[in-house]
This record gives sequence, structure tokens and C-alpha cells, in this order.
Amino acid sequence: MTARADRLPMAGLCALAVAGFVTILTEALPAGLLPQIGGSLGVSEAMAGQWISVYALGSLLAAIPLTAATRSWRRRPLLLGSIVGFMIANLITALTGSFAVAMAARFVGGVSAGLLWALLAGYAVRMAPPRLAGRAMAVAMAGTPVALSIGVPAGTFLGMLAGWRLTFGLLSLIALLLVGWIIAKVPDFPGEPETQRPSLTQVFAVPGVRPVLAVTLCFVLAHNLLYTYIAPILADYRMPDRIDDVLLVFGGSALVSIGLTGVLIDRWLRALLFAAIGLFIVAAFMLAVTSGASLAIYGAVLIWGLAFGGSATVLQTASARTAGPAADVAQAMIVTAWNIAIFGGAVLGGIILETAGPSRLSWAGIALLAGAVAAASCMVTKLEPNT
Repeated sequence: MTARADRLPMAGLCALAVAGFVTILTEALPAGLLPQIGGSLGVSEAMAGQWISVYALGSLLAAIPLTAATRSWRRRPLLLGSIVGFMIANLITALTGSFAVAMAARFVGGVSAGLLWALLAGYAVRMAPPRLAGRAMAVAMAGTPVALSIGVPAGTFLGMLAGWRLTFGLLSLIALLLVGWIIAKVPDFPGEPETQRPSLTQVFAVPGVRPVLAVTLCFVLAHNLLYTYIAPILADYRMPDRIDDVLLVFGGSALVSIGLTGVLIDRWLRALLFAAIGLFIVAAFMLAVTSGASLAIYGAVLIWGLAFGGSATVLQTASARTAGPAADVAQAMIVTAWNIAIFGGAVLGGIILETAGPSRLSWAGIALLAGAVAAASCMVTKLEPNT
């Protein structure tokens, strides 16, 4: 018990982080390989891009109902089931020559992602000593910035070099190896007893849950307005050939952010939440007012990465802390809000881009972040540091 009280179970938490890495990479990797995917399957790049939307749709539709239906199930078999879902989905994607079959496999991958993200935060908290719960969640969530900053560029490079099918095949192999890792290093936990299972309505009504969801929706929607359309934004600033460099700066600062978040989150959750929103507002404002100076743009992207890198950990920790025993259901709500924001960012950003131009995207992001500030102000009493 002394060892458990003083140390994090890093092997198990790293397995959870790899699960998140596979999730994010499975979702985002097609974006860099659309020409190859479309050409191989005989569809346009626009149609190939629906691989991303159908994945998000699977997560959106599955997260809450699937989490609610499995709340009494033991946790490790459920976690393993979601990983097997990725293994099957990516293997079918790698092997099929049918666009329709590939879309169905991507939907299955999205369903698996919706379930896995609902499990990860609560799992990390239960594995760790209470005083280190936030740090444990930061480790478990590290797969997201690693996937975005390293995994997607590396996977895209490999896909262009050796074919996109190989990259998805490798993801399936990673998922298979991860099954063994989880069996060996991640403990099992019971589900919720029938008598301790609040309804979705009751969880939604828990003080603090709705403000967390509102912050998530506004913050992630603002992020996706900019991230999805970073190429036209940079083209508007006469930097169309700097996309790789800009995303590298974003990914590097996001990694720094999640490291800082892991150190500070157990005692400074409230401060981290407002810092993330505040830094993002500064970054969006810099993008909005710059005349195209490259130094200002790189600085804005660096600050944006610092704001976003630890945001998933901060928001999911806030959700878990406010929801208490109903954390898994609250996490499913966070997953739903996150995927609504991904979908909404692409749609709303496209409308703004077509009607007002890329220069207005940053101002729209600032307006959304103002809403995040207002929502965060409603939940500060729920974010007191652990003692």
C-alpha cells in the first residue's frame, strides 16, 4: 500500500496513453493521405475526407448510450473490447478495396473511440493514489498531443513513402500488441452497482457538469475553427508553404503544455483552466490583428499549442471532479461535446471561410472563447485544489 500511495502505476497508465494515441491517430491520419486514399478507392478527395466525419459521427452517436448501457460491466474487458474494435477497423481499412466497406470500418472505429474516451479518465483516476489523480490523468491523456505532433506527421510520411494501407495495418498491429500490454499491466475494476447508477438526467443535473460541457464545446469549437482551416489561414498570410513548420511548432508547444499540466493539475486545476482559455484568446487575437508577420504567426501558434495541449486533461479532470462517482457517464458527455465541436468546427468554419474569408475565423474563435470564460466562471467552486 505504501508503494501505491507514493507512486503512479506508470506501466498501466502508459498503456492507456498508447490507447489514446491509437485513437487520435486513427481519427486524424486520413487528413494527410486524402489524395492517396481517394485515388486507391476511386473517389474524390472530398469523399475520402468523409472518413474523418464518419469516424466522428460514430463517436458522437455511441459515447453516451454505449457508456450508459455498459456501466455495470467490469472495466478491463470493456477497455479490451474497444481496443479490439480499433484492431478490426484498421485491419479492414487496410485490406478492403471498397469505399463503402472502409466507411463502415471507420464508423466502427469511431464507436470504439467514443467508448474508450469515456473510459480513460475514470480508469486513470481509479488506478492512482487520490492525491495524484490529476497527474495520472495527464499521463493517460499524453497520447493525444504525441499523436498530433509526432504520430500524424510520421504516419503521413510513411503513408506517402510506402502506401496508406501499410500505415493502417501498423495501427492494427499496435492495437493487437496493446491488448497484451493491457492484460499484463492494467488492473480490472468492477462496474457500478445497479443501486448506485444515477440516470443520464441526474448526471447532467449535477452542479458543475453543464458548465464543463459548455466550456468544452466552446473551447474545442474555437480550436477546430482554426485548426481545420489552418491552410487557408496561412495562405491568406502568404505562408502557404509553411504549414508543416507551423504544425510542428504547435505540436511541440502542446507537448510542453501537457507536461506542465501533469505537474500542476492536482493543485491548480482552476488556474490551468483559465490559463488555457486566456492563452487561446491571446493567440487568436494575435492571429486576428497580425498583418502577416511570420514571427507573430509563429508566436501565436506557439501560445495556441500551450493553451490546447493540456486542455483534454484539464477538461476531463474537471468533469471527473464535478461528477464524482458518475465520472464515466460525464466523460461520455465530454466525448459527445468534443465530437460535436469537431463536426461543428468544420461546418461553421467552412461557412465563415466562404462568406467572410479566413481573416474572420480568428474573430469567431475569440467570440466562442468569451463564452468559455463565462461558462468557466460558473464552475469555479467545483475546481478547488485537492487537499
